[in-house]
Amino acid sequence: MIYFVGAGSGAPDLITVRGAKLLSQADVIVYAGSLVNPALLGYQKEGCKVYDSAKMTLEQVIEVMTPAAKAGQTVVRLHTGDPSVYGAHREQMDELDRLGLAYEICPGVSSFCGAAAALKAEYTLPGVSQTVILTRMEGRTPVPARESIEELAAHGATMVIFLSAGQVDALSRRLIAGGYAPETPAAIVYKATWPDEKVIRTTVAGLPEAARAEGVTKTALITVGGFLGDHYDRSKLYDPAFTTGYRKAEA
Repeated sequence: MIYFVGAGSGAPDLITVRGAKLLSQADVIVYAGSLVNPALLGYQKEGCKVYDSAKMTLEQVIEVMTPAAKAGQTVVRLHTGDPSVYGAHREQMDELDRLGLAYEICPGVSSFCGAAAALKAEYTLPGVSQTVILTRMEGRTPVPARESIEELAAHGATMVIFLSAGQVDALSRRLIAGGYAPETPAAIVYKATWPDEKVIRTTVAGLPEAARAEGVTKTALITVGGFLGDHYDRSKLYDPAFTTGYRKAEA
């Protein structure tokens, strides 16, 4: 059986219990070496074969997993964060479907969750934003035109921007062009939940200077929005004047 396992955001103990168990049982591990914390390989059993997919193509990954799965071995395809966010695992699943090979997915803690923990923040504050946009800027690979930074910034929602730390000058300009005020709170979270995690609080206009001052050019998330500010409305869920399905409002 092949298992796509989310490694979590960085810290080796932030992998799920299920994910850690699968790693410990694996006969073959194919992991994203450019992103996954190598400390997670400490879960592997003796004799497990390990492959770094940073040096492999899709076809090579499939060539490694296929014979092992056909032989009845346990294969773990270890992805950073959660495989469903920039994991490029759909194309792998399609190939496995074509080959008639069974697989399952074990979700993980995405780095955007790790970033919120590092910031001690809540993305969805009442009266501020009830929407979180996960996106990235186009670079060597494009994004659909309707998902440009300007188009998404126009919503004024919370934004978490992946894979764009090396383009903060352009990102800052385009966020402002899309509708965020220059003084809108922003933060750079470098390697969320890793031992060398770094949190840099700034504004949309201040993103380029902040990134340069700390030498951050990659492996960081950019977070933007009023959720980083001081003002929000109290939640109705715990408001004594609000009736829920579990309690009546106090008189």
